[in-house]
Amino acid sequence: MRRPNEIARDEASMGTLVELTSAFEGIASMRISQIKNQVLQSTKFFNELWNMYTQLRVGEAFRFGRDKAAHVIDKELYVIITAEGGFSGDIDQKLVELMLQTYDPAKHDIIVIGHHGALQLFQRGVSSKKYYKMPTKDQNFNVIPLVQAAQQYRLTTMFYQEYQSLMTQDVKRIELSSAVNERGAADKPDEVISEQTYIFEPSTDAVVAHLERSMMQISMSQLILESKLAQYASRFRAMSMSHQRAGDMKDELRMDYNRARRTVKDERLKEVINGLRKTHAGAGL
Repeated sequence: MRRPNEIARDEASMGTLVELTSAFEGIASMRISQIKNQVLQSTKFFNELWNMYTQLRVGEAFRFGRDKAAHVIDKELYVIITAEGGFSGDIDQKLVELMLQTYDPAKHDIIVIGHHGALQLFQRGVSSKKYYKMPTKDQNFNVIPLVQAAQQYRLTTMFYQEYQSLMTQDVKRIELSSAVNERGAADKPDEVISEQTYIFEPSTDAVVAHLERSMMQISMSQLILESKLAQYASRFRAMSMSHQRAGDMKDELRMDYNRARRTVKDERLKEVINGLRKTHAGAGL
């Protein structure tokens, strides 16, 4: 049987793990709250842009902010948003598998956000066009390179992680122009914006293109934030489970420690009794 001092050291180490998992659980919870607020703020700004855009554009087609004469690659761009590190459970693997269900190298190019996703694709022998690190900040990160890349392709599809609750996350795909339209406000604006009431410089088409690029930036940012939200929730769940397991193991070690101490005391008591018996037996002779 292990000695009590050895068990006590393991119990102390497990206590440290309990404290660490509790701290990481709290950090993940705080990050989730911050990102939710950030998404709400950007959604409000997006809706203001959408109200202007729907009144100015001609037709229903979303042109990705391109010039009319711009050359477009006749392929679809896949953008997959994964975690930077491997501590994200199996959700990145599910996201990669979802993308690979429809991936055809002759029809699609891939941009990966997050080192873990790039590693997953490399292990499967799938090459990507570009790789970007997952933004460390939860706000004011630069998605202009992604917007510029999307403008070069006929279509762009985003693969991302969706936050449903602290205990549930899912993987999703959405075509970028659909993402913009889905985020559009349903209510009609009170103020009418048109060429009859406003002067647009350098032209109305240029303003419409600028609005499309701006809304693409917001939509991409929100999908990245949605993925980060799911990643933080996944970490929270992992830390919560680890915290519970560490607490259970700490309790078991405390019981082992108490049993070991009792065993040592019992052995010492037996030694004392046996010693007394021998002493009495020797005195009788």
